[in-house]
Order: sequence, then structure tokens, then C-alpha cells
Amino acid sequence: MKLISAIIKHFKLDDVREAISEIGVQGVTVTEVKGFGRQKGHTELYRGAEYVVDFLPKLKLELVVSDNKVNQTIDAIIKVARTGAFGDGKVFVTDLEHVVRIRTGETGTDAV
Repeated sequence: MKLISAIIKHFKLDDVREAISEIGVQGVTVTEVKGFGRQKGHTELYRGAEYVVDFLPKLKLELVVSDNKVNQTIDAIIKVARTGAFGDGKVFVTDLEHVVRIRTGETGTDAV
């Protein structure tokens, strides 16, 4: 099993959710996060004063998938989240050593 973490733009959430649902991914956790990469923030004007926004708002999605669905899931996320502009985000894949469903005590793939 793998943990896929994806950082995406807010307005792409519904598209990504639909794309991963179509390939059979059943669960996702979404967290609002802030950060910067190559975009390095930007300046905004508010009530006549200019200020720098260093950390940009993004969404972090976390999905647990079986090893045989990793590439298909990554491809689905990239396909719908890509705009071609800086700040589209990143996808990280991590090995999962152990998973337990709290309610039933099931472990491994049964817990997902």
C-alpha cells in the first residue's frame, strides 16, 4: 500500500475527486495548507497598501491506494490538476508500513 499526498490548487478539488472516484479510489483526506515553491508568493494591493503574500493557499490531498493502483491514481491527479502554470502542485508517494481501522481493528488492505 502507498500513501499518495498531492498538493493542488483549490479550484481543482472537484475535478480531482471525480477523477480518482472513477478509478475506484474510495477515500481521500483534504487539508487546507499554505506554502510556496517556484511561485515564491506575490504582492497584493489592499486599501492602497501593497503587501507581500509569501505563503500561497493550497489543498493537500491524502489517499491510501494499493500498489497496483498507484500509477493510475497519480496519472488521474496530474491529468486534471495540471493547468500548465507555476503552482500546479506536486504529488508525493510514500510506502505504508501498517494501517489499522480504529472501529473494527482490521489491518492492512482490509483497513483501507
